[in-house]
Amino acid sequence: MNPVVSSPSYMPTLRQLIRCTQAFERFSGAHVKSMGLTESQFDVIATLGNTEGMTCKELGERTLITKGTLTGVLDRMEARSLITRRADDADARRTHIVLTRKGHILFAEVFPAHLKHLQRAFDRLSSGELNGLHAGLSTLREAFEKEHAR
Repeated sequence: MNPVVSSPSYMPTLRQLIRCTQAFERFSGAHVKSMGLTESQFDVIATLGNTEGMTCKELGERTLITKGTLTGVLDRMEARSLITRRADDADARRTHIVLTRKGHILFAEVFPAHLKHLQRAFDRLSSGELNGLHAGLSTLREAFEKEHAR
C-alpha cells in the first residue's frame, strides 16, 4: 500500500509557473524560428544590441544560455558573420563579443518585430494585472535567490 503524500500548498502556483513558461517558450520560440534564428541566437542578439559588446562572462550572466552551450552558439553566429570575438583591451585573457554590422542590422529588424509579437499576448492583460504579476514574480525570484544564498 502506498502512503498518502499531501501536496504542498504552493503546488498549484508551481504548476502555473511551469505552464506559463512552456506557453511563453512555444509562442516566443515559434516567432524567433520564423525569423531564421534559434532562441539562443536571438537571446545573444537581443543582449548585445545597443551595446558596445561585452565579455563572454558578462554575456553568459545576462542571457539564459548555459556556459557550455554559449560557446557553440557564438561559433555558429560568428560563422554567419553576426558577431566577432576579440581580445579584451583591458585583459587579453578575456574575450570581448561584439555584434558585426550585419548583426546590428539583424538586431534592428528582429528585436522590434519580436517585441511587437509579444505585445499581442501582453495586451490581453490590464496594467493592474501586469503590475501584480511583476510584483509577485519579483517576490518569488527574491525568495529563491535568498534561499540559494543560504
